Amino acid sequence: MVSVNSVFLGGNLTRDPEVRYTPQGTAVATFGLAVNHSYRTRDGEQKEEVCFIEIETWGRQAETCEQYLRKGSPVLVEGRLKYDTWEGNDGQKRSRHKVRAQRVQFLSSGSRSSGSGGDMAPPPSMHDEVYPDGNDTPSPTGGEVPF
Repeated sequence: MVSVNSVFLGGNLTRDPEVRYTPQGTAVATFGLAVNHSYRTRDGEQKEEVCFIEIETWGRQAETCEQYLRKGSPVLVEGRLKYDTWEGNDGQKRSRHKVRAQRVQFLSSGSRSSGSGGDMAPPPSMHDEVYPDGNDTPSPTGGEVPF
């Protein structure tokens, strides 16, 4: 049986990355990504669709994303789809797909003021997704963040 779960996305952040830490101290960043698709209808009308995707990244990559990315930043994301389910405060079951990023490629090195007038340019990319157990795969308990 063949099983492939690979996603490549290019878009812009819809909000600043938010970093939380697991009880073991591993950083987990989440941010939204907007991917635009423009097309022309049969009538010649220009249309645009926007797909909003939740992105999650772990370890040093999460901290680097928080440090260098801001709402509107263009990025390429390579990762895999993950399906989350939970029960909302109202007792209803909820679910969503998100992308667990393995690589986040920063597309612009635009400078950001560090308060002292200095410029900071992000590294070209971050690789090597890190999970709480230190391996390249989630721990047997799922490697999930308890929040």
